[in-house]
Order: sequence, then C-alpha cells, then structure tokens
Amino acid sequence: MARIIAPSFSDYSPSWIRPDILAGLTVWAVLVPESLAYATIAGVPPVVGLYAAVPALVLYSLLGSSRHLIVAPMSATAALSAGVVGSFAAGGGDVVALTTGLAIATGIVALIAGLLRLGFLAAFISEPVLRGFIIGLALTIIIGQLPPLVGVEKGSGNFFEKAWDLLRHLGDVDALTILVGVSSLVVLLVLRRVVPLLPGSLAVALVCIGLTALLDLDSHGLAIVGHIDAGLPTIGFPDVTAPEFRNLIAAAVGVMLVGFAEGLGAAKTYAAKSGYDIDPNRELLGLGISNLGSGLASGMVVNGSLSKTAVNGSAGAKSQISAMTAAVLTLLTLLFMTRLFSDLPEATLAAIVIAAVIELVDISALRRLWRARSGQVTKVYQLTARADFVGAVAALIGVLVFDTLPGLVIGIAVSVVLLIARTSRPHIASLAPVERGSRDGSDTHRGLWVDQTRNPEYAGIPGILVVRVEASLLFANADYVREHIRELAADVPDLRLVVIDGRATPSVDVTATAMLTQLRGDLRRSGADLALAGDVGQVRDVLTTAAEGDAPVIYPTVDAAIAAATEEPPSGA
Repeated sequence: MARIIAPSFSDYSPSWIRPDILAGLTVWAVLVPESLAYATIAGVPPVVGLYAAVPALVLYSLLGSSRHLIVAPMSATAALSAGVVGSFAAGGGDVVALTTGLAIATGIVALIAGLLRLGFLAAFISEPVLRGFIIGLALTIIIGQLPPLVGVEKGSGNFFEKAWDLLRHLGDVDALTILVGVSSLVVLLVLRRVVPLLPGSLAVALVCIGLTALLDLDSHGLAIVGHIDAGLPTIGFPDVTAPEFRNLIAAAVGVMLVGFAEGLGAAKTYAAKSGYDIDPNRELLGLGISNLGSGLASGMVVNGSLSKTAVNGSAGAKSQISAMTAAVLTLLTLLFMTRLFSDLPEATLAAIVIAAVIELVDISALRRLWRARSGQVTKVYQLTARADFVGAVAALIGVLVFDTLPGLVIGIAVSVVLLIARTSRPHIASLAPVERGSRDGSDTHRGLWVDQTRNPEYAGIPGILVVRVEASLLFANADYVREHIRELAADVPDLRLVVIDGRATPSVDVTATAMLTQLRGDLRRSGADLALAGDVGQVRDVLTTAAEGDAPVIYPTVDAAIAAATEEPPSGA
C-alpha cells in the first residue's frame, strides 16, 4: 500500500524522526515569510500564501515520489499566476477567487497528465530554456519588488516599462522605507553567506516587526502588511463562473508545465544525492493533488521549491515527515501568530522576495552556455552551435518583453527550430587510417579511423574516401548529406570508392535509404562506388527491408569494405 499512497515513506526508519522534525522546524522558519511574500507577487493578500502551504505540504507527501521536495508557493508560478489572473480580472473579476480557481485548474490539469502518464512532457522544456526563463522571471520579480523597497508606487507593463517607471519616480522615494528595505536586504544577503543554515528570512522579519512596533514606524510613513486574517481558511470552490474556469483551465497548462519542470529538477537533484529514484508521473500526481488542495482551501498555485528543498536537505531531512512538521507549524501560525506578522514592513517583505530570487539570476550559467561553442564544435555546427545559449536568451528576452508564459513558449519554439537546424546539417568527417604494427613487426593493420580535421597528421588512402556522418540519417538531413559527400568526393583524385562508416549513425529512415541508393548511382556515373560499413542493427534492418534499386553493400568494417573493392583480403584478418 505504501507504493500507492505515500511512496516516499517506504523503508522509513524510526531513527529519521528527530532529523525530520528539526528539518521541518527550519523549513517553517523560511516558509512563513516567503509564503507571505510570494502571495504579494501573485497580487493577493499575504495570508493566501499560508493557506496554500498547509494542504500542499501534506497532500504532496501522499502521492509524490520525493523524500525531500517541499511544495509551497513559489516565485515563478506566483508571477505566472499574477499574469494570468491579471488579464482575466481586467474586466472586473475577483482577483482572489480567480487565483484560487487557477490553483484548482492547475491541479486538475496536473492530475490528468499524471494519470495519462505524461511525465515525459518535461523533456520538451530543455534545461537551458528553463534557465533563461527563470532568469527572466527573477529579473521581472525583482523589478516589481523595487518600488515597495524604496517607497514608491508600482508601475505596470513589462520589465522595461516597470524599470522606466521606477526611474521616473526616483525623486519620490521615502527615506525611512529605503533605510528599512535596503538594510533588510543587505542583512539577508550577509546572513545567507556567513550563516547559511540560519533562517535569515524569519530572523530579519522578526527584528523588523519588533522595531516597527517599538518605534511606531508605521505612523512615520512606513508601509506595513497590516491585518492578516487569523484562523482557518474557507473550504470550497471559489466564486468563479463556468466561462472563467474554462479560461483558467487553458492557462493552467502553461502554469503546470513551469511548476512541474521546476519541481522535478529540485526533486531529481536531491534524489541523486540520497540514492533513490524520482517518478515523473508521480510528481505530476503530487503537483496536481497539492494544487487542488490549495485551491479548495482558498490558496494559490504551488509547486516544488528548489530553495526550500535545499533548506530541507541541508537541515538533515530524511523523509516527508519534515514537510508535515512544517505544515503543522504553519497551521499553528495561522491560528495563533498572524497578529505578529501584521506589523511586518512591506519593504522588508520586498527584501525577502528579492533575496530569495536574486540567486536565480545565474549569469554564469549563460556564460557557460556561450562557451559551449568553443573548439571543434564551432567548426562543426557553425551558427547553430550555440543553440542552447540562443534558446536560453530567447526565453529570457521573451519573459522580459512579452510576459512569463509567452517567454517560455518563445524559448521552447526557438530551441526546437535550432534543434531541427542542427539535425538537418550534421557533421560529416573525412576519415584517415591509423596504421598500427603487429607485435612481431611482420605486418600492419588499420582498424582505427580518425577525423582528418582533428588529426591532420594522418593521410587518407589514395582514390578512397571514408566519411562518418555523426547523426542519424533522416528525411531532414538526407539531401544535405548527399550533397556534402558529393562535394568531398569531387576533391579526391581518381576516386574509386566512398565508404560511409556507420558506427556514428544510430538510425536511418526510408527517405535516407532512398538517398543512399541515389548517391551510389551518382558515384557510379563518375566511375566510383559506395559502400557502408559498421552499421548498427537498426540501420541494417531498415536498409535491408526498405532499400530499392541498386542499394550499397554493407560490410562489417571499413577495412573489409576497402578490401572487397580492391579485391585484397583485409590486413590482419
């Protein structure tokens, strides 16, 4: 039964209870202020973040496959929620009801995807695209939190419009707000570097709450969170009309994809460290039930949190008991401690958000993607060599200019186009033999063939061209391969034979099979022939069953193909 319900608790050891409870206490200390902050990103009252956290933490542990993942409100999906709900609420809709409705819609979509075993969908969002998307999202969140950090009104529009609006109103900044906000941010960043295990968000929040109450700073113009409803949330379906909910279902697909990809990445990271496996379909079910529970409990969209999962893992968590501990403590916060957080300065809340997402602005990751083109890759793929970098930047710029979900779609689309471009122009290497003597020096044999571009010290065999297509042979690249091999063949004096070394070609389709027959005809008209060597089983099967006309002969090795053409036995055979 544990494999169906609560699979993360299989093989649970009683010795894990103490570290799990301590880890849950640490997670709670980070989760409460961040949940309040992420609710403000979504454009709803801060308490909505706490409403969402409790059911999400508990319900994920019942269906999710990770022992460490913390599911709660997160910056990326909070920003997506704000964008989706903002477009629907422009006509006068209830922002809170639409936000909880989006959580329910996301939950339904994720549950259906999990039941249909669509976990492979994560593969459509490449890591570089997700990285660019997260960087763009983090920058958008930061620019949205700078106004409350310095005491000016928030602007609207995309990243650049908000940045310009902030620059125009710099003369209206409030000195007290800047002092509190910037000091909070600096202390948070210093604590993270100096004392990483300390729950800095809670410590800074409590200090600022105390100073606000002691010095009566809100009466001097410092904006505070204000009243937070105490007690349990209203349980049930939000006041959303059927047409509104249908629209939310459509938008929830994109929200679900982002939340799933981010949570799956965090879950896999800590599963690899602890030596267990993650089931993507289980993660979809966990994401779905968590969002469904959050929405029915008047909460917001939730997903797996990399930052809070890192806190959980660093604190020594062994299972989802830590998440349940954090849920119980958050519930106690709702019942008895909301008054405490009502004096939290909005500038400090903005600082907590900025500190939480600033580490996501990973410029070094973009530099690594840019450098991936160096060396031979530059010569091989030309303009498509930086496909990963271009996809990341496309997602980044898309988020900054067009908003979150369009930015993700743009990044995915650009990556797919560049992948097709790279597939359609594979590297075709001219090979040269490496002569090797036998132990007694009686003969030499080849066997090893290397790329002449990388190894110019080796020469080819006169009258023979040996090439290696470093990709599958498909309809997308068949014409290119044919033309490129013909160009290489034209540069070989007195050409007698072209051999395609198939060891780097894992598959072939019917179009490419016809191309090979056509290429052999081209070469024969110029007095040469075509042979294949070293093909893997799948390639041999397709060539045998699908080839028409005078198909090239397949030999086990390049040397065997050359020996057959020259009517000499292969050396060393």
